[in-house]
Amino acid sequence: MTTLHSGPALGTHPAGGSLPSRAETREQLSRATYDLLVIGGGILGISTAWHASQSGLRVALVDGGDFAGATSSASSKLLHGGLRYLQTGEVKLVAENHFERRAVSRRVAPHLANPLTFYLPVYKDGPHSAAKLGAGVFAYSALSAFGDGVGHLLSPAKARRAVPELRTDNLRAVAVYGDDQMNDARMAVMTVRAAVESGAAVLNHAEVTGLRFTGGRVTGADLKDGMDGTEFGVDARLVLNATGPWVDHLRKLEDPRCEPSIRLSKGAHLVLRRTAPWNAALATPIDKYRITFALPWEDMLLLGTTDEMYEGDPADVAVNDADIHQILDEASLSVRDQQLSRDLITYSFAGLRVLPGGPGDTSTAKRETVVTEGSGGMLSVAGGKWTTFRHIGRTVLDKLETLPGRPLGSDIEPTSRLPKMLPLPGIANPHAVEHRLLIDGGAHGDGIARDTAHHLARHYGSLAFDIARLAYEHPELGERIHPDAPEIWAQVVYARDHEWAETADDVLRRRTTLTIRGLATDGIRARVEELLGQRRG
Repeated sequence: MTTLHSGPALGTHPAGGSLPSRAETREQLSRATYDLLVIGGGILGISTAWHASQSGLRVALVDGGDFAGATSSASSKLLHGGLRYLQTGEVKLVAENHFERRAVSRRVAPHLANPLTFYLPVYKDGPHSAAKLGAGVFAYSALSAFGDGVGHLLSPAKARRAVPELRTDNLRAVAVYGDDQMNDARMAVMTVRAAVESGAAVLNHAEVTGLRFTGGRVTGADLKDGMDGTEFGVDARLVLNATGPWVDHLRKLEDPRCEPSIRLSKGAHLVLRRTAPWNAALATPIDKYRITFALPWEDMLLLGTTDEMYEGDPADVAVNDADIHQILDEASLSVRDQQLSRDLITYSFAGLRVLPGGPGDTSTAKRETVVTEGSGGMLSVAGGKWTTFRHIGRTVLDKLETLPGRPLGSDIEPTSRLPKMLPLPGIANPHAVEHRLLIDGGAHGDGIARDTAHHLARHYGSLAFDIARLAYEHPELGERIHPDAPEIWAQVVYARDHEWAETADDVLRRRTTLTIRGLATDGIRARVEELLGQRRG
């Protein structure tokens, strides 16, 4: 077995070198009074912390688990305009979603987003006609200014060539449109990094044990470090509750008598090994409103999703056998049986959509963001969708500017003066990064394999060069973590020193793709823990 060393502290962290220790971060959080304490490290809280730091506020962000450790890394991995909203006539919403999608994939994070062609198969006796879907995808593409081509109809034979596993029995036509895809966990980590580069102080695995009050107003939180049990606190002029499915749990700490503000919908997904190339995604109508996806993602196939009310503990949400049966059964409408064997499943995950409280089916509920103020002055924000994460951050910041009594003062920079398209760290043309990695690698022995260069370029952008430098200087860190995956050991060290990874799951599930590929063996987990322990030691 190769001995893996920790390697030097490389990277472009704003403080230089590697991240501060948890003890140093706790001390920093404890001794200051922050303008804004954001509780919740999902993408909604992260985006708010990013924009608030940009506006000049002194911001702290904490999460009881890992950043994007729950719902924000359990999405369908899409940046999309929301084709189904055309069904209910919400044309303006689709146009706004398209604007945000294009902003992220073209200007903010082109290194983290990938264009993806979608096929909408039209089957005999299906819920929609070819003419209706053809007109729908044309209108959809028009609302994105035809930036992804013109939505149109395709023959079953041509569609089958791009997706060999497409079921063609009773297939009348295929409607074609374009959207974008991402690795949600990687996008979230890069946004945390952007917040820190803007001045925010962040700490994951820090659980809130209580709220602090001054004169009846919430002015901070008591916390417990989940890694070593240390108790500490953070003081702030304003506290933002962005805990997603747990938003009402925290509201109860502010006011035990408060009424529920949200309801939860469970969405389950399956990840499978692919049996053939997939050069497009399938979005198959189940009924008038629901669509099931079959998405090529991270060299795998992602199937989902479900949509059902969830009333249990958010921490207990998981994929069960009924979910697996439903997802495979719905996928079988358009995917051939050989691709849907349970033996091909490498991973499954479930997340909770946070929806506004009220009656009605969750599948038709709007994915809107709700901001409320509690009796103790704590703001709670919930809902929304990944595509509009920048817009949500700005919306919450606008709310902070207009609070009665202006608790944050008049120094906050209005969102109208903030950069419109501030990029995430590592922004670069991923094709250029990949090419450079391959060329530079030729000067260092065997260099970097083509699939590894491709992977690094599309998950780190220009920051991939820091990882490559680690591998060049410490050749053992340039070895693959698993022979069937593109990741190398340098990514583990980088995740530890520059991306707040504290546990094996942080690394294997959210900083890399080993878990979703079904390759996080006991041996690999042990070696990852060893590397993480070198920093703690």
